[in-house]
Amino acid sequence: MATLNKVRRDHANMARLLHILVLRHQSLADGERPDFHLMRDIVDYILDYMNGFIKPLERLYSEHQAAREFKAGKEGQQLAEYYQHLRERLNLLSENIDMILKDVVVPMDRFADDLKAYLDAHQEYLRAERELLFPFFREHLTEEEQQDLLKLLPDGAQENLARLREDYPQLYREFKEAPSPFV
Repeated sequence: MATLNKVRRDHANMARLLHILVLRHQSLADGERPDFHLMRDIVDYILDYMNGFIKPLERLYSEHQAAREFKAGKEGQQLAEYYQHLRERLNLLSENIDMILKDVVVPMDRFADDLKAYLDAHQEYLRAERELLFPFFREHLTEEEQQDLLKLLPDGAQENLARLREDYPQLYREFKEAPSPFV
């Protein structure tokens, strides 16, 4: 179950980063201006992680019969729809942050709405993974298949978090203080 444990740990880290973005959203709602450079780094981290995570899943879907059936089935299609919606929201958020950092006028109420929509989409996707993908891993993959998948998953997540810790000590403090999703 090493794969499931790694994915759960990655989920916990992602949930903590999302919590930090929730706090930034709250500061926007309170009329404060958040650190958009810090938000850019969080969004870049999430984009990099998602790009690294989806490729091994696609390989699993192509090489494993049960995975192909899962992807073609109702639950797999539902997960794919959640993922597509999440990517659209994340890409829009990324573009908005880029525009703000280039001093393009972006209405803060629209940005706050887009940030909230992204946060909701990501929370929904994480929930869907817990309810749909994790049970698939547990029920259909042998320990050896999980080990093979584990080798394909992004291993730079911890290094990226270490970089964020060095570049943004405040972010790392907030990350460590953010509630664990497993409590």
